[in-house]
Amino acid sequence: MTYKNKNLDFKNLHLETQMVRGGTIRSDFGETSEAIFMNSGFAYNSAEVAESRFNGEAPGYVYSRYLNPTLKMLEDKLALLEGAEASCVMASGMAAVFAAIMCQLKSGDHFIASKVLFGSCFHIATKILPNYGIEVSLVDGTSEDEWSRAFKKNTKVVFIETPANPNLQIIDIKFVAELCKRNDAQLIVDNIFASPYCQKPFELGADIVVYSTTKHMDGQGRSLGGCVLGSEKFIKETLLPFHRHTGPALSPFNAWIILKSLETFSLRMERHCENAKKIAEFLEPHKKIKRVLYPTLKSHPQFEVAQKQMNGGGTMLAFEIDGSKKDTFSFMNRLQLIDISNNLGDAKSLITHPATTTHSNISREEQEKIGITESMCRLSVGLEHVDDLINDLKKSLYA
Repeated sequence: MTYKNKNLDFKNLHLETQMVRGGTIRSDFGETSEAIFMNSGFAYNSAEVAESRFNGEAPGYVYSRYLNPTLKMLEDKLALLEGAEASCVMASGMAAVFAAIMCQLKSGDHFIASKVLFGSCFHIATKILPNYGIEVSLVDGTSEDEWSRAFKKNTKVVFIETPANPNLQIIDIKFVAELCKRNDAQLIVDNIFASPYCQKPFELGADIVVYSTTKHMDGQGRSLGGCVLGSEKFIKETLLPFHRHTGPALSPFNAWIILKSLETFSLRMERHCENAKKIAEFLEPHKKIKRVLYPTLKSHPQFEVAQKQMNGGGTMLAFEIDGSKKDTFSFMNRLQLIDISNNLGDAKSLITHPATTTHSNISREEQEKIGITESMCRLSVGLEHVDDLINDLKKSLYA
């Protein structure tokens, strides 16, 4: 195997160049597009070589559940994209979230998370962790006082989503990171809504960043995938033993799809964000809309925090119909161009009703506490022409 431009320091190149050129491994065939290594195992020239690879004395691959050249290329490219020392790809975003949390916790430890979480993350925090004897505290992510009071002597891990799913609540990453440092706790940031294009958690003090690479990175509704990024020490010594022995491995084929999609990541994100901002600005003054939540709108409750830590508003917005659940469903059903789907970060614009889909495992009482109403819609803005999207929304609202 050979590396293209192996002496070139990709960290000093622009993001667009990194995503096209970074991380590439070429075989002796000299292929221009990265190859898909769909093998499960590897052969060794001798028993001594096998021993040296397994004990870590010699570089090389031993099993694709651990790593293979296609996965390695994706991990290297994602580390460049995020500005991380190292990364580990996994089968899905939730596999990445669970591994990042569980590889650090044991019975008797304390875990803190913000209250506004994706439904599956909320389930991990409130149902799974307590079963392992792990103490859990959920806090209002926007309250500095609640954050300050939440830490205990046994606090080991803090987990936040910002912007949060589905109401785009924004948490001050730097503030929480400083608290974590003072309390010797590790801060995990789920950066899926913002993506690395709009927010760099490591620059704000995060220890670990997690993604569903399905969103934005693949961005075309084709492949599941996830990634955990952090220091080389954390990835190698803490995460990889958990990953290798529990098996949430990413398929090489899915890795290759995500790898190729990253070549157009910046171009796609630029259009996504432009479209989302224009749609948010169209919806905000509309008489049939109660409120719009988008990070760059001055009406956003955490607008000042967003200005401080985000480079753009991202692809996601939430809004409330001025009406009932029935009115909201009727509006969604009238849409002709925008699809009803619980996915996000896709080339196609997608809308969902969080209360009955992505967050339906959370009780109605808990939904109300965190601001998920029966008239709230979550919109993932795609790459269609923005005028066509606005017309679709306009017609559905006026019908």
